[in-house]
Amino acid sequence: MLLSLSLRGYKLKIKRYCAELGIHPPEYYKKKYSVNEVHYTDEIASVLASKNPSVLLTLRGINTDSGSVTREASFDKISEFTVNNTILHPEIAECRVIKTDMELEVLRYTNKISSEAHKEVMKAVKPGMKEYELESLFQHYCYKQGGMRHTSYTCICGSGDNSSVLHYGHAGAPNDKTVEDGDLCLFDMGGEYYCYGSDITCTFPANGKFTPDQKAIYEAVYRSSRAVFGSMKPGVWVAWPEMHRLADRVHLEELKKIGLLRGSVEDMVKVHLGAVFMPHGLGHFLGIDVHDVGGYPEGVDRIDLPGLRSLRTARTLLEGMVLTVEPGIYFIDHVLDQALANPAQACFINNEVLARFRNFGGVRIEDDIVVTASGMELMTCVPRTVEEIEAFLSESRGSTKSFALASS
Repeated sequence: MLLSLSLRGYKLKIKRYCAELGIHPPEYYKKKYSVNEVHYTDEIASVLASKNPSVLLTLRGINTDSGSVTREASFDKISEFTVNNTILHPEIAECRVIKTDMELEVLRYTNKISSEAHKEVMKAVKPGMKEYELESLFQHYCYKQGGMRHTSYTCICGSGDNSSVLHYGHAGAPNDKTVEDGDLCLFDMGGEYYCYGSDITCTFPANGKFTPDQKAIYEAVYRSSRAVFGSMKPGVWVAWPEMHRLADRVHLEELKKIGLLRGSVEDMVKVHLGAVFMPHGLGHFLGIDVHDVGGYPEGVDRIDLPGLRSLRTARTLLEGMVLTVEPGIYFIDHVLDQALANPAQACFINNEVLARFRNFGGVRIEDDIVVTASGMELMTCVPRTVEEIEAFLSESRGSTKSFALASS
């Protein structure tokens, strides 16, 4: 009897100690995740054996976006079971392509908080700041105001010429430039909540006012973005590569209007001139991964053409898909030099006008959308037109000045 009481007291102490460390008993997880059974990992073999399964399905397959191979589950005594590691991966990937209503609610939340965080950054930017200061502010807002401890990816805070570096912000280029007067800021940042991400890019002038050339390029990208929005709908006739081609065509038409390109847009399309200015894909699936899985299931092939080969999916749009729409125009010296060395492309480029855009950087506008039965739902909510951006920056900086004066 004394031994029984002693053991019971010991177990209570262990339980309290585990609770203090955040280690909960199985009952806690049954309730939290609404599941029927919860077991400890050292019980895997015995629990499965008690259920006498004919086969165990383990998750192994290639991520068509990254090329990485999923590492399948393994545990002591797994060799005693019949295991199939090929069936599950395509099925799980397909389950993630169409979002449930509950998943969409979380994704709307990540967009709401991340959109507000972008706006806070836009209010704060001024020449003389470091890019990483703005990265820090974004992360602080997402965590403080939205409980979003993590970002979906490493923040890209490119100013000036850095805005033409598509994946700037990594360890080799860690958002460490000083923002200068006259710079365009291209800030690609997204918060994550309960593993669900967001992916938003805002491009705006550091000093609050677009130059004529900055305005022209920005409006070209904005028009392609909204042309894609207007053409999106579920159905067999709307495949993602067609949306990419549409964005390319709008860019070429707009660049011709400002005199940077000349000649037939149809002929420009034939030589893939659009990929010179937008060398990445139009967008990608979004969800548990910022580049979510399922882009190229069996029967959907990658298109091996400039620009299009960078698309992370070539699927037909279906209701419930969540994608980014992120057209951009960039002036990347080595890409431009390759085009100028190619007679088939150089004949369309006005080199005198192009000279104005060397060291310009780039413009990207990235929104997160849901494909709906009638079209699409825009989840991102930030100032987008030139007029909206300039008015927002002017108003926010005016209110900041007022606050500073009142404080002093």
